[in-house]
Amino acid sequence: MNNLVDLQPKIVEKMINDNIVMIDVRRPDEWARTGVIKNAHLLTFFDEFGDYNIEKWMEEFEKLVTSKDQTFVLICAHANRTRNIGNFLIEQGYKNCAHLFGGMALWEQEQRETVPYKLFSKLGV
Repeated sequence: MNNLVDLQPKIVEKMINDNIVMIDVRRPDEWARTGVIKNAHLLTFFDEFGDYNIEKWMEEFEKLVTSKDQTFVLICAHANRTRNIGNFLIEQGYKNCAHLFGGMALWEQEQRETVPYKLFSKLGV
């Protein structure tokens, strides 16, 4: 791919059970507000102040995406954070990077299924 791919919610919905790594980069307060997409891994990138720890985040990310050729989908609220993160990952050599077009806002607007956020399911940052 070598470019960040925009995936419409209906496409992401079909990928939920396909062992494609989906990474929700939002914050816990956002997960609690909207729920999360089934099978998504929760890995906050930016905190409530817009700060991040790239080394720690990459350490957790690399546990989920173990090859630069592996396909993965990034998820955030409106697809702004995932566009930035995805482009960064492409610069790092990741080849099959996609994100949820419109983010969780469009997912919710289309009334697609979410599961409630549970604190014990959080991974990492």
